Amino acid sequence: MTTDLPVPSTRPAPGTLTFSAPRRGKAPQHLSDLDMDGRRAWLAELGHKPFRADQVSRHYFERLVTDPEQMTDLPKAVRDDLVGTLLPTLFTPVRNLSTDDGATVKQVHRLHDGAMVESVLMRYPGRVTMCISSQAGCGMNCPFCATGQAGLTRNLSTAEIVEQVVAAARFLRHGDLAGGSDGAGSTEEALRVSNVVFMGMGEALANYRRSVDAIRRLVDPSPHGLGMSARGITMSTVGLVPAIDKLSREDIPVTLALSLHAPDDELRDELVPINTRWKVDEALDAAHRYYETTGRRVSIEYALIRDINDHAWRADLLGEKLNARGRGWVHVNPIPLNPTPGSKWTASRPGVEQQFVERLRAHGIPTTVRDTRGSEIDGACGQLAATV
Repeated sequence: MTTDLPVPSTRPAPGTLTFSAPRRGKAPQHLSDLDMDGRRAWLAELGHKPFRADQVSRHYFERLVTDPEQMTDLPKAVRDDLVGTLLPTLFTPVRNLSTDDGATVKQVHRLHDGAMVESVLMRYPGRVTMCISSQAGCGMNCPFCATGQAGLTRNLSTAEIVEQVVAAARFLRHGDLAGGSDGAGSTEEALRVSNVVFMGMGEALANYRRSVDAIRRLVDPSPHGLGMSARGITMSTVGLVPAIDKLSREDIPVTLALSLHAPDDELRDELVPINTRWKVDEALDAAHRYYETTGRRVSIEYALIRDINDHAWRADLLGEKLNARGRGWVHVNPIPLNPTPGSKWTASRPGVEQQFVERLRAHGIPTTVRDTRGSEIDGACGQLAATV
């Protein structure tokens, strides 16, 4: 197996955090990098009529169309130039890998500069959940995560984040994800009440402005954006406390998911190096403030690693820490660790996992073991490394 992802010349040293992405050529500016006012101003500067931005936006976000020949409401004389300017190609498909009888698909994309990213599409009864990337690679360096071990290549642009969802919507509309209908209908029907989770490659809050702008494109109504429900979007973070507080003030009611993985600082310093900046209690306090500000219940993500963090006493400690901040504000998702190449760790034994869950529930903490879809295609949590 080889990788096409341009990565740092050496893997980051254990515990090293990378917040500043290496400088690389910018992605071409795209319609979805801007809000509607910005699009109109851009076209006016180029000598086009500003309202053309509304027309092209509707084709992109509602009809999921990028072919100028299908945009017959645009003057033929300017159609190619207009569409080529507003909708440049952001990435090209490398391959799709499927499992679960075609109901789970990992999409591998090559960006304009050769960097590669992955996203995962999963159909469940009544909904489609999509896991998207916010960075090529990741600078958070968690030792059990394939993405973190690869290091950070660069931040994605707002449009590169959004295009993952739009491309998936086209995929659904074409009927290419098993379990759906023939794909006819509106964008909303094509997305199938889709949930989008920022749990792919990268730490989205380390690429804060572009990630939040991408959320706005996803939730703004057509022709401004895709018109999704903010309540169907989850922002995952390893615990960048100032960014969590900033997100709580954005007035976008997305769900916050805190990747905790250990309730004690000694172990979390090793498993989640950001803990050397902001400790367990600081991260939990920020998560609780997010709940208080937004009213949105927080998810705690906890990868269960055999004989490392799956002890009953750690379940008790986690339950005590969560209850110390109140009741009803949090839900815990234990996740059986997904295997990654060369890792010394593996998932907890089933009996140990069940005991961990029962101890949390004994503290009154709502707890649901996360479904680990896509592990056969390296598409599950912690496995995305853009390999082909």
